[in-house]
Amino acid sequence: MEKRLQKTLIRIVDDDTSFSGALKFLLETDGWCVECYSGGRDFLVGDSPSVLGCVILDVAMPGMSGLEVLEEMRSRGYATPVIFLTGHGDLDMAVQAMKDGAVDFIQKPLNESRLLEAVAKAVKWDESHRGWTIESTEEIKRFETLTNREKQVIRLVASGLINKEIAERLSLSERTVEVHRQNASRKLKLQSVSDITRLLSHIDEKN
Repeated sequence: MEKRLQKTLIRIVDDDTSFSGALKFLLETDGWCVECYSGGRDFLVGDSPSVLGCVILDVAMPGMSGLEVLEEMRSRGYATPVIFLTGHGDLDMAVQAMKDGAVDFIQKPLNESRLLEAVAKAVKWDESHRGWTIESTEEIKRFETLTNREKQVIRLVASGLINKEIAERLSLSERTVEVHRQNASRKLKLQSVSDITRLLSHIDEKN
């Protein structure tokens, strides 16, 4: 099956490698991109929290428990949603996990349909809450790579002027304006005037 969400990643954090391997197979069969970690510290060092998706986190692990990992994630500002797994769970642990910010709590042995439903729900939440923010942050970084002249040109494009009018405004040849516009669009990875206008509006709001 093709990966249905190439820009998302499901992280499995569990010290039981045979279990995490089986879970990885289940999720990949359902079309997800998956990365496994054998413990909380490995996850915190190796993960890229800016990548959308979710974390499937075992509660009972040597070294750092799942609750401790979640606490560290939140202290670092990681907003990735967490689904807790446990073979020893009780109501108090589930309540504490949800208070600490987990989006779901599932006991082992797993109900596969229940888990897949929880993963889809968590990823959907992450996309709706973090997706645009991450994308816009990357766009702002790309905007800062533009030269001053490219920024001038692209702002005039967003204001509705055509190349000829921009050339007259900046005392440039129309061909020079065209080159600056093409370079700016390529760097921004944005082609439509509406997308460029949206980006500039967001940048101006932040300033």
